[in-house]
Amino acid sequence: MVGMSGLYVPIVLSAVIVFVASSIVHMVLPWHKSDFRSVPDEDKVLDALRPFNLAPGDYMLPKPQSMADLKSPEFKQKLERGPKVVMTVMPNGAGGMGTSLVQWFIYLLVVSAFSGYIAGRALPAGANYLQVFRFAGASAFLAYSLALWQMSIWWRRSWTITIKSTIDGLLFALLTAGTFGWLWPR
Repeated sequence: MVGMSGLYVPIVLSAVIVFVASSIVHMVLPWHKSDFRSVPDEDKVLDALRPFNLAPGDYMLPKPQSMADLKSPEFKQKLERGPKVVMTVMPNGAGGMGTSLVQWFIYLLVVSAFSGYIAGRALPAGANYLQVFRFAGASAFLAYSLALWQMSIWWRRSWTITIKSTIDGLLFALLTAGTFGWLWPR
């Protein structure tokens, strides 16, 4: 068993490595450029929504107010007439990426810490590279990828986006696993 104090370096370094890799994946490679489609007549759609002054948050249309509402003929007609929409409204303005990047890095640290914790509870100091790689990699993959599938299952997020993000998560997990295997306490 390895204590968390012996894993600070691989936790931080794996977070830094994944941060750099994710930046390359999202900003340099064309991999995610086609994730979202445009709506026809975008300006008209935006003009139609603007008067509602929607606060940032998640919305569903049509949204039932109760279980009984789901059974009403009026609500069923709304569903048939469509469109059915799940959307996220973000704050107006250009909005910097600074806050999101800080939150992303904190998330990477948390994933690396849990990966280190799981591997540290299962393996002793001096464990071989492949054993460490398996434990750290599997737990990092779970964190980076599998929870994304719920969005496609329940909220109809594009499976293409989910699969691409799962592949990203596999890359991030492999980098995390490699870092832990490399820097595992002897």
